[in-house]
Amino acid sequence: METIKIYEETTRHFLLPIKPLLDDDDVSEILINGHETIFFEKAGRLYRSELRFPDEASLMAAVRNIAEFVNRIVDRDNHSMDARLPDGSRVHVIIPPSSRGGPHVSIRKFKRSTFNLDSLVDWGSLSAAAAEFLKIVVQIHKNTIISGGTGTGKTSMLNALSASIPEHERIVVIEDSSELQLHQPHTVYLEAQPAAPDGRGRVSIQDLFVDSLRMRPDRIVVGEVRRGEALDMIQSMLSGHAGALTTTHANTPLDAMIRLETMCLMSGVDMPVHVARRQVASAVHLVIQLRRYDDGSRRVHSIEEILGLDDQGMYIAHPLYEFQTTGRDDDGMLIGAMQPTGNVATFSKEAYALGFGNTIDLCRSVLPPNGSEAEQ
Repeated sequence: METIKIYEETTRHFLLPIKPLLDDDDVSEILINGHETIFFEKAGRLYRSELRFPDEASLMAAVRNIAEFVNRIVDRDNHSMDARLPDGSRVHVIIPPSSRGGPHVSIRKFKRSTFNLDSLVDWGSLSAAAAEFLKIVVQIHKNTIISGGTGTGKTSMLNALSASIPEHERIVVIEDSSELQLHQPHTVYLEAQPAAPDGRGRVSIQDLFVDSLRMRPDRIVVGEVRRGEALDMIQSMLSGHAGALTTTHANTPLDAMIRLETMCLMSGVDMPVHVARRQVASAVHLVIQLRRYDDGSRRVHSIEEILGLDDQGMYIAHPLYEFQTTGRDDDGMLIGAMQPTGNVATFSKEAYALGFGNTIDLCRSVLPPNGSEAEQ
């Protein structure tokens, strides 16, 4: 029997107390706050479950089984762990004494990606015109940052965007914990590794980024930038590896740019702030801002083009699309849609010059043929 099959069976055994939640396709997250308290998310809202583990020992047994599957250690010297289940679900664990209420386990359930930007349109997360625009953005290799808070759907958006990458491209995917699932035939997946107990064997996102540049990538996709690897990514964008896609935690496009700048300064390279800012402003073309609203829906809040720096050295961001609400329905759900702002993308002429004019229809107000004025 293959190793992964063994762990599929053993993991299911140890997680048997929450099997109904694992098997429910409508449940997106399972939050275990000690063995007696379990919450789950469905349709963007949290509910408390009546399920529970028999005792703390049984929950810790499940934690150790998951750690063994990903070859990681969680103990008093390693109080937390990022891992995944055999089906690809993302797991984060933190154990006592760091977690006072017992072991805390967060499971972001894996959903096999069969969707693309059109699927997001069907779900109401994106307008058809904005989806068409983003497809063009990916195909003409614009460097794109997906920004949003926790649980806003950044990974889902990254998967959907990646579906627009042409199949002939060689794609290198870099992640802390493997989660993305691209359908292009020439995709290479790289995964960071924590250090062994003796301190050896650590492979960081930054290490993998350096490796990726030597692998002849047409496209580099980074699951999330969190630290100094941001500088490697930004410099690769500036040196011929255009079309990068990644995510970051931020509440606004401006915050996303400042966060990237800050992470560049964490790289260990001695660099003045204004140099880091100028590089980030030159490298990033577009920021897609996601938001989870109070009705539980996840939507694209705005799509903004980054136009460098102004005379005061601040980032210039021009919104191209924004989500506009018109009210709520009888169930309290927001009614609204993404609308063009009237601004025109500066790379409009480039899209036509590269031969994509015949695919531009719904987003013609943002990508007009003359590249200067939005058509009325």
